[in-house]
Amino acid sequence: MNDNGSSVVIEELVKRFGDFTAVDRINLSVRKGEIFGFLGPNGAGKSTTIRMLCGLLRPTSGRAQVAGIDVVRKPEAVRQNIGYMSQKFSLYNDLKVIENIRLFAGLYSVERAELAGRIAWALEMSHLRDQENLLTGTLPGGWKQRLALGCAVLHRPPIVFLDEPTSGVDPISRRQFWELIHEMAEHGVTVFVTTHYMEEAEYCNRLALIYRGRIVALGTPTELKQKSMKGELLLVECAPLGAALDALQAAPGVLDTAVFGNALHLVVQSADETEPRLKEYLAQRGIELHRTERIRPSLEDVFVSLTTERLAAKGSAA
Repeated sequence: MNDNGSSVVIEELVKRFGDFTAVDRINLSVRKGEIFGFLGPNGAGKSTTIRMLCGLLRPTSGRAQVAGIDVVRKPEAVRQNIGYMSQKFSLYNDLKVIENIRLFAGLYSVERAELAGRIAWALEMSHLRDQENLLTGTLPGGWKQRLALGCAVLHRPPIVFLDEPTSGVDPISRRQFWELIHEMAEHGVTVFVTTHYMEEAEYCNRLALIYRGRIVALGTPTELKQKSMKGELLLVECAPLGAALDALQAAPGVLDTAVFGNALHLVVQSADETEPRLKEYLAQRGIELHRTERIRPSLEDVFVSLTTERLAAKGSAA
């Protein structure tokens, strides 16, 4: 199983809670220095996988190595070689900023000779220099998350696991947080990050899309958008939207239909054939067509397409 070029190696990993299978035979290999995204909706199995890889939850079956260490046999050794940041704010709100940093430095056994430098780095990264005596609970959300990241990597781990790190954080703070992630990766740190924000997935080197505990696609963001869509994509603006959604699901040449904001995205066999017929088709059903446009698929389109395909296959099998 050992792969010297990988920071994380997973083989047939399974986690069951009673009769419920949260993670279902997943296989992955994450390279050193890679930003690897684990993308999926809430409840898909992302956090359960992260907790197993961090040695916090024992797998039901399968194997996993992190930094060359078996997560089942030596979970404590795994935890000493990683940084971990959970989706819920993990610091102590009633402690001062500097007190949280010193607490985590002690937990991670940061060398005394490096302590002052690491504290200064954490304060600089979180934009809290000269404000280290503020109560952590009074900080804005984006600053809290940067501080939490700084505390998680005080001991310079080679691998960092970030579980929904920007959940509840404003878009500007999310962008700044991702800039920090890229800085770490440039210095050789492997970053394994879970998210349900589709736009964030574009920042990753590679992605695994997970749905109902299973990986449904794996590749770079560009690869997934190019290879995973079966058909061409049309943006359709019309009214009323709900009636159009129902009508177009049964339209000739339409493979899938989904609502995106105030418009519909249609996956069609041929845009050349379908687009000219849409106005008449909708008008016959009392629906007014405002605009159509051929567009490139986003990761959200890819994910909707793949999950719809899985649901259809499951329904036909039943």
